[in-house]
Amino acid sequence: MGFAGKIRNKFRMGRGRAKEDLGRATGDPYLEVKGREERMGGAARQVGEQAKDAARNVRDAFGR
Repeated sequence: MGFAGKIRNKFRMGRGRAKEDLGRATGDPYLEVKGREERMGGAARQVGEQAKDAARNVRDAFGR
């Protein structure tokens, strides 16, 4: 994934944060947990993107 994937992950994290906050405000623990799950999923994917970028940078630095 490139730039679009990173944006999609950020959007997923934001949507999860909103669900989590809404669940907390309304007292709905199910919605709060679903939001936390979505937020953490986006964050995990973002870390994966960063690891791929780092590996790509190392590969480019040493040449193929």
